[in-house]
Order: sequence, then C-alpha cells, then structure tokens
Amino acid sequence: MPDQLDLEFVRAQFPAFSEPSLAGQAFFENAGGSYACAPVIERLERFYRQRKVQPYGPYEASRLGGEEMDEARTRLAAMLGVETEELSFGPSTTQNTYVLAQAFREWLGKGDAIVVTDQDHEANSGPWRRLAEAGIEVREWRIDRDTGLLRLDELHTLLDDRVRLVCFPHCSNIVGAVNPVTEITAAAHASGAFVCVDGVSYAPHGFPNVGTLGPDIYLFSAYKTYGPHQGIMVIRKELGRLLPNQAHWFNADVLYKRFTPAGPDHAQVAASAGMADYYDALAAHHGIEGTPAKRTAAVHDLFRAHETALLQPVLDFLASRNSVRLIGPREAAAKAPTVAVDLPGPGAEAAAELARHGIMAGGGDFYGSRPLQAMGVDLKKGVLRLSFVHYTTRAETDRLIDALDAVL
Repeated sequence: MPDQLDLEFVRAQFPAFSEPSLAGQAFFENAGGSYACAPVIERLERFYRQRKVQPYGPYEASRLGGEEMDEARTRLAAMLGVETEELSFGPSTTQNTYVLAQAFREWLGKGDAIVVTDQDHEANSGPWRRLAEAGIEVREWRIDRDTGLLRLDELHTLLDDRVRLVCFPHCSNIVGAVNPVTEITAAAHASGAFVCVDGVSYAPHGFPNVGTLGPDIYLFSAYKTYGPHQGIMVIRKELGRLLPNQAHWFNADVLYKRFTPAGPDHAQVAASAGMADYYDALAAHHGIEGTPAKRTAAVHDLFRAHETALLQPVLDFLASRNSVRLIGPREAAAKAPTVAVDLPGPGAEAAAELARHGIMAGGGDFYGSRPLQAMGVDLKKGVLRLSFVHYTTRAETDRLIDALDAVL
C-alpha cells in the first residue's frame, strides 16, 4: 500500500476545484459540509434526468432507480463492515436521532437511565435529554473544563445496571478529539447498555469499520462525506429488532425501514453510491485491493496520515499565540482537523476577516453550545472554527497560517 495520498488525483475527482467562482479561495469550513465528489454529482443528475419515477416498479426507469438505491445501501454497508439491512437513510442525522429517541422513549421504562455527554453536537444530545420528560433518568458524562476531553474512568462512575444507553461522539465538532470508541463501547456493553455514536464529525476523515468498533448505533451525514444531503445510520440487528417500529406498520419487518417513517429521497439515496465509487477509485489508483471493508480501511489511513501532517503546523501556530485559546488536543494524531479557537472577539468577525484573505471559515457555536459552555466560552461571541479534509493541500494550510497571522 502506498504511504502517501495522490492529491492531484484526489482533487481531480471534485468539480469544485475547477469551478471559476471558487477559484482563489481555500476551503476551511468542511465540518459544516464538504465538497461533493464527481461520481455523486453524476449519479444525482442521471437519476433526475432518467429515473425520476417511483422506484421498484416493473418498467425500466423504475427498475433501474430502485436498483441504484439498493446499490447504495449494499455497497456502503459493506464498506462500514455491517450487514446491508443494518444501514438506512434519512433526511438528516438530527432527524434520524429524534426518530431513534422516540423509539427509545417507547421502549424504556421509568427507572431506566441513559448517559449523554456535554461534548456532543446538539443532534446527539438534545433528543436524548428529552427522554427525561418520560421519566427516564439522564446522566451527564462531563468533559474536562480545560481540555474538553472525556475521561473513561468518569464514565465508569455513571454506569450501573439501570443504564440502558450510552451516547457520545466519535469526534466532537468543537473539541476535535477522537474518542476511543471501542473502549467506551466495551465498557458500556459490559454494564449491559447499548451504545449510540455520533460519527458526523469523524466520518469525513475516513469511513470507520463500524462492525469492528462495535457500537449498536452509528450516525453520520453524507453531505459531510462528499455526498448528498442525507443522514446515514447503522443500527445493529439485535437492537433494531428490540426497539418499537417507527414506520408504517407494514414496514415493521424490514429493518432498514423501521426507523425511517417518511419516504426516502430516492435520488439522493441512489446518488450516495457515488461515495462508494469515489472510494473505489481511490483504492484502485493507489493499488489497494481486498474486500470493501479492507479497501475502505486503507483509504481511511491515507486520509488520516495526510490530514495529520497538515494539521500539526496549524496547531503549533495557534498554540504559540498567547491572545487565543486553542480548544482540544494540541497533538494532531489525537485530533481530527477540526480546530476551534476562542478569541478575544467574536469568531464570526474573525471568519469575515479571513474571507478577505480568501479563506472560507466559520464563526459561531456550531450547535456545540454545551461543550462551549462547559469550557467557559462566551456563547455570544462563539469561536472561530477551521476545518479541513483530505483534499486540502499544504499550500492551502500555509496560506491559512499566513492569513491567521495577519488577522489575529
């Protein structure tokens, strides 16, 4: 396997890098949504041009549309190391989580407890916390105020035989630290609890092998993994069969339909197969072979190696500035390239200044009000957030550092 990602090949797969309206700008707001790869765009356009009919019918356009939707589910599930029926699509991760929380509301009883964190994006916090209205005890696994990290030993103090569910992020969209999913899942399972992992902020940096990691639920957003605006969720069979059906009664026996009460967006589901096309193209170009899960793991490692090398200089620069507070780990290997900075002034103002230097970034709370409050950050000014992915170049991160030097 090669030890370096071919950036020229990578960027050739993204039409955004040849788009005149985006020329001269470096994209550092990927945590809010990444550029779409060409196979996704091509599949979406083809579906709307040729197959925009009710799928799974007997005529050709309908049959092909249904086959493409099934293809997306089948290929993505294989990449994630789970069974095809364990993967489903929904309009967004937030809505998927609300549906799941409603299923748990019906399934849990008074006296049962769940664990949530204050490191999460609100999508994996608010819906679960509302279970308190049904008499469910909500226990909070709190981050360290200074580091923003979750400590596994503190989780152990929250676990007992009443805890039925533990919810936490694979990676916080504010702190950026990569949490040890396997270890946390093992601790929760040992106490008899199921596990729900929000992978929205991690999956853009390489699809994980959910089967190996072990959580019972894994959620992420395709529009942040180079695809269309869909929420993707994995629910393992054991849990999926236990929870009450949230869809039409006649779909109760189909696992991937049980937690999607609304009809799917046919075109976007079909276009999601383009993400698998992209990974396959990367694997073939870099000489990577094996099962879909093994190829995906190798591409994941290429992504992370490239991102880590680019991230460390950015972290070092920000850590050297006494006027700012760098949130989360300062070692790139422990962090995804999502960097939040607490400034003397509003993060949005700094982002506006960076835009004048051709840097596309964001400022605000990014639905991460709970971790920001826990770390003493003023929500009125929020933070500056800088986020990139594997298609970012060294020249772009160097340009970011120069712009930060001028702005800060």
